[in-house]
Amino acid sequence: MATLPPDFTLLQVIPELETGGAEQTTLDVAQAVVAAGGRALVASRGGRMAARLAEVGGELIPLPMQSKNPLVMAVNAGRLARLIRRRGVSLVHARSRAPAFSALRAARATDVPFVATYHGVYRARTPLKRRWNAIMTAGDLVIANSEFTRDHLIAEHGVDPAKVVTIVRGIDLQRFDPERVSRERIKAVCDSWGLEADDPGPKLLLAGRLTRWKGQALIIEAVARMADTGGPNLMILLAGDDQGRVRYRAELEGAIAGMGLSDAVRLVGHTDDMPAAYRLADLALAPSLEPEAFGRTAVEPQAMGRAVLAADHGAARETVVHDETGWLVKPEDIDAWSGALKRAVEAGPERWDALGRAGRERVRRLYSVEAMTAATLETYARVLGQRRV
Repeated sequence: MATLPPDFTLLQVIPELETGGAEQTTLDVAQAVVAAGGRALVASRGGRMAARLAEVGGELIPLPMQSKNPLVMAVNAGRLARLIRRRGVSLVHARSRAPAFSALRAARATDVPFVATYHGVYRARTPLKRRWNAIMTAGDLVIANSEFTRDHLIAEHGVDPAKVVTIVRGIDLQRFDPERVSRERIKAVCDSWGLEADDPGPKLLLAGRLTRWKGQALIIEAVARMADTGGPNLMILLAGDDQGRVRYRAELEGAIAGMGLSDAVRLVGHTDDMPAAYRLADLALAPSLEPEAFGRTAVEPQAMGRAVLAADHGAARETVVHDETGWLVKPEDIDAWSGALKRAVEAGPERWDALGRAGRERVRRLYSVEAMTAATLETYARVLGQRRV
């Protein structure tokens, strides 16, 4: 573990702490900083994960960091600068673009190091959008959460490769441990989702917020097509919040009803117990229409011993080994997904278990939260050392 100054104080900025990979990484790093003897502040609107931040020893600084209003962002910059001075912040770490503008301005005003994590493959169709995205590369150093992300941001923004470090996201292997998930926890998730023990067919879980690019609509169409050709019985569980996307949720509900799939596809909502949810399932799905920069929904189920069907692009090519820990499927191709679902279900429990064991072993070797947080703290120490030179 890197040696940080005895009075080290980290300020992370992120829009909110509701749910998601960037949010979980924020908590993981906060916990590591506290364990190393430092202080961990998080400026954010807050959310359901704020209580967990407090549990790991971090402190929430409630600010409207989710706002893209230029006036609000300017006010946020002033508040952050005052916070940096008052609390003796050693380094600022931004995890999203809107708060990064405020945080970079505050860091420069106080002469404090600034780093950012490029959590997503931000698309830019105009020069203005490209400049907006480039804020994540404007500090002392930029962290990419996969090799795919690293290659993208270097090509997109012309960043000096020496200024980019890859730190893949980590999985809490104590939380995502099959041995720690009791039957009672699995039953609690089953009950909360309205499932019965005698529901027919294997269960395939697609976890992720309800947004079009996560591929829920694609999977519904693929199941319908598979049913038309006499495919095997299965149950698709779409787990996640709509986060205000009520129109998309209604569209999914309409498609399920209209295609006669009410028994085969279910919108089950959110759960805080994802380890139990993955143990409830037989297989996991990660059919994102756009390339994932990392994609926890392809890694977490593998940690729980579940094989994954993932779209064959982005970081999934790094996190899923085709025919060894799961299957890679042509993105956005309904026929390809229909065929992959049929083959995966027909492979049977013995094959699922073999893939699941291989996936778990690989995740334990490559994607531990301890390795991720250690690399992050080493990066902080490196940036602080460069500033002292």
